[in-house]
Amino acid sequence: MDKELRNDLESFRASVATEADRIIYHTFPTKILELQKRIDEINTPLSIYNPSRIDAMTDATVYNPNRDSDQLDVKKRKRGLDGEIINGYGVDESAGSGAVYGGHVKTNTHLRTILAELKAEYEELGSLCEKLKLWVNLTMPKIEDGDNFGVAVQEEVTNELQRAQDSVTNLCDVARQHHLARAKISSKILKYPHVDDYAIALREHDERQLYNARRTLRDLRTIYAVLTDIIHKNITKIRFPKGNNAVSLY
Repeated sequence: MDKELRNDLESFRASVATEADRIIYHTFPTKILELQKRIDEINTPLSIYNPSRIDAMTDATVYNPNRDSDQLDVKKRKRGLDGEIINGYGVDESAGSGAVYGGHVKTNTHLRTILAELKAEYEELGSLCEKLKLWVNLTMPKIEDGDNFGVAVQEEVTNELQRAQDSVTNLCDVARQHHLARAKISSKILKYPHVDDYAIALREHDERQLYNARRTLRDLRTIYAVLTDIIHKNITKIRFPKGNNAVSLY
């Protein structure tokens, strides 16, 4: 290998190790304490995860359509022989408002804020785990017989990091599922505004999402704590896998 290229590669390895040390001894402990603080503050009035907020954040009211709909082209809407629109809502000519479209159920902006915050947490955790996986893989020795206990420790740590990334991948789909489920309930409210149970269902859905958000916050804290504990306890074997194999995994 070219000497300059080899030096650049060694610099890259050194930067990966330096970043891993920063994550292990600063970022992970900081995230544990930060998430624990949010968990401890859940029942305080200022917390966005406070269960009492459910009463104010769900709005099942069917609002009138946006006035901007008056600017839409109504010529494409099919009319019957008597002039009545048959593929949409009717026209209130006396009010001079033009085409009237279906009502509007507002989204839960409070839950959107929570989901956006959690999404940022997922992305950060996934990125940190990827950097640590790279570091562990680069510290693995060449494949040979004997004294492979340290390699087994490295593989177990890598598996834990991969499981954390898999959890993040699954959590990233929560927002999409939430909006789809809420859209279905909202469409029922628009179609049957006189049925109170649909409005109750929407509130129950939002309450469940708020509960899931609190649980996810705790899960993230736990993932950080478990990864930190495992890596700290086995740091010597991770860095120097070929050594005294009498050291236990945990």
